[in-house]
Parts: sequence; structure tokens; C-alpha cells
Amino acid sequence: MANKFHLGWFLNFSSPSWLGQFDGNNDESWIDGEFYVDIVKMMERGKFDFVMFEDSLMVSDVHGGSMATDLKYNMYAPKQDPLPLMAKLGEHTKHIGLIATASTSFYPPFITARMYATLDNLTHGRIGWNVVTSSEDRAAQNFGLDLHYEHDERYEMADEYVEVVKGLWNSWDPGALVRDRETGVFADHTKVHPIDHDGKYYKVRGPLNMMPGPQGQPTLCQAGGSPRGRAFAAKHANTIICSATGVSEMKAYRDDIRARMVEAGRNPDDCKVLFVVSPVLDETDELAQAKAARRAVMTPEGMDVALAHLSALTNVDFTQFDLDAPVPEITTNGHRTTLEAFLRKGGDAGTKTLRELASMPSLNAVPFVGTPATVAQQMQDAMEQVGGDGFLISGALSRQAVAEIVDGLVPELQRRGLARTEYTHATLKDNLLAF
Repeated sequence: MANKFHLGWFLNFSSPSWLGQFDGNNDESWIDGEFYVDIVKMMERGKFDFVMFEDSLMVSDVHGGSMATDLKYNMYAPKQDPLPLMAKLGEHTKHIGLIATASTSFYPPFITARMYATLDNLTHGRIGWNVVTSSEDRAAQNFGLDLHYEHDERYEMADEYVEVVKGLWNSWDPGALVRDRETGVFADHTKVHPIDHDGKYYKVRGPLNMMPGPQGQPTLCQAGGSPRGRAFAAKHANTIICSATGVSEMKAYRDDIRARMVEAGRNPDDCKVLFVVSPVLDETDELAQAKAARRAVMTPEGMDVALAHLSALTNVDFTQFDLDAPVPEITTNGHRTTLEAFLRKGGDAGTKTLRELASMPSLNAVPFVGTPATVAQQMQDAMEQVGGDGFLISGALSRQAVAEIVDGLVPELQRRGLARTEYTHATLKDNLLAF
């Protein structure tokens, strides 16, 4: 029997699908978090390991020099801070992991350490931090910078940043919280220590002014794609998000991360690599194929959205290029992995026009299309070739789309012994390590 694999879901604290016939009042119910309470409870019913909320810190106007596309299509704005939402979701769920994004480039490390330790206590050990360096100049300009830090330097800063945060989480020894009614001692001062960090980028005295949560160190999630990003992820992450194309690329990425973990002195089984996928399901394979074909049709609006996303992430305005000519050589201080993946869709560099590249489907690991049974088999085949560790569901979000996965695909995976049927541990980190 094939080994189980882990399941997560990629989300944003922004408006989900809202223009479809079955979307109800989605455009309103997301604002106070109630939509997300509903769907995350569904995902918990499907025994997902975690939900991961991405975040960004700007209204993008890179594309065409205007905010019009970003705001018209609800791309990067409006988007609310996912960290407060984690507390609300924790109140309405019991088992599922809750991962929220925070940037090492802009948030002081003491605030990050304190916020995630607090959330770990509020959720009884189910919180995770998606560690990002951010890539957008417009975000940097909201925090007093003219341009963002150079790409590799962002990761140098992040390395030190994470070490500071971990030091703060460890500044309370086990047993520091005494609460002895006879002596009246609440906490033992001999077991709480300043970290006295004085590094290249950060100076933090410590200790954290609160006790750690059930996980001690909350679960760390990362999405390193560049060589520097992979090294960072292999050093720190408990779970990694990977956008790869095809089984061979998936396997190569996972093998590389595991080798880097060994070099970093870590057990490679301690980090789970989840590959981004967008399954298309229906009652027959033919209906699912037809649905996938409809979604693949590139409208003028879809072209605008695809290129505006690319512009925002790379800090490169793609309206300056001829749609019907090959893309010229581009360098970026923005999100390099995203740019490289986009250009790689055309095969040999420079052979496809910008219109052709933008019209190709967004990259995800494998195009899983069919009935729940067909897709379950496709996922099993892919995971057996890759070696592990699981999948991160992404794509257009609606209650209907979540139900197709939770009530269609997941039960089929469970029948095959490929997905968990229960949560066996109390914390997110321990559930990730369960298999």
C-alpha cells in the first residue's frame, strides 16, 4: 500500500470567488472572516494538515503604472492581515493547523516572536509562520524604503531574523512558569534569559515577555525556489511550498531540499514538501476534461490579470513589451522564481511570444483532472514517483470548490489509505511528523 501524504490549502484573506452563480454573498462574508470560518471547518472535516494564508503589503501599480487592474480584479488589494484571523479560526476549529504569513523584511523580530507565541497559546499549538522576505518595491515603500533590499541580502537578513525569533521563543526554559500557590511564585526568574543579540542587521535584548506556546517553536513554512531561498528553507522550515512542473521537477526539488537539509545537519524527514496543485473534478472524466478546457481559455481579462500578477511580483511592468513578440531578457530584484517559471513555460527561452506565455496555464505540479477516483490515482502515481510528501491545494476559492475536494476527493484518498482519517496529535508540528 502506498504511503499517506499530507494535504494543505493555499488561501488569502481577501475576497474569494464572487461572480459565479453559486457564490452567494462571498464578496461580503469574507470581510469579517465568517466565510473563512465556514470553509476552514470544512477543511478540518477533510482532515487537512493545515491552511496557509499568504499575504502582501501593498496596492500594486506596477502594471501599466496604475492601481486600476489590481483593484478591479481584487488581486493584491483589498487584502486583510491574516494574523488576527488565526485567532478567530482557532476559536472555531480544534485540530487543523493555521499558518499565517509575516515578512522578515519589515516586521520587527520581537513583535513577530510575540505574536506567533501568543497565537500558539490561543490555538493550543496549531499555529505556523509562513516566513517570507517580500519581493515588491511598493511594499518596501510602505515601510520607509525607496526600493526593496537586494534579493540575496533579503535572505541574509532573514537568516539572522529567524535566529533572533527562535532565540526569543527559547528565552523561557522548561518549567519557568511555576504558579506555586504556596510560595506565591508565578514564574522563576532564573529560567528566563535575555538573548542579548547584537548582529549585522538586528539588535534585540530579550527575553520574550511571555511564555512559549505548546509547540515551543511554532511551525515554520517557507517557499524557497531560488538557490538562496532553498538554502534558507532547508535550514529552517518544517514544511515547504513548491511550485514545480511535472513529476521529474517535483522529485528533483524534493531531492535537492533533502540533500541541503543533510548538509545543514537536519533530518530530511523533519520537513514536508507540499506541491501546489489545482485538481479539476467532476462526475465523469469527460465532464472534468471539459471543465478544465473551459478554464484554460484565456480571455482578454484573464490575460490582463496574469500579466498584472507577474508585474506585481517581479517589479517589472509587462505592458512595456509587445504581446506578439518574444519576451526580451529580463532581470529582477523581485520574485525571481516566479519570473523564471513564467519564462520556462515556453520551453526554449525566447521562442514563445508574451501572449503565448501568458495564455498557458499557471504552473502547478501535475494537471490532476477527472473523477475523484481518477484524480486520487493520479495523485498516488505522482507521489510514488516523487517520494513524498504531499499536496497544497490552490485555485479559485468557493464553498462549492471546497466541497468537491472535501466530500469527493478526500474520501477516495482515505479509502486508498493515502490521506489521514483522523488527527493523531494535538499540535500542527506533531501532525506533520506523524508520517
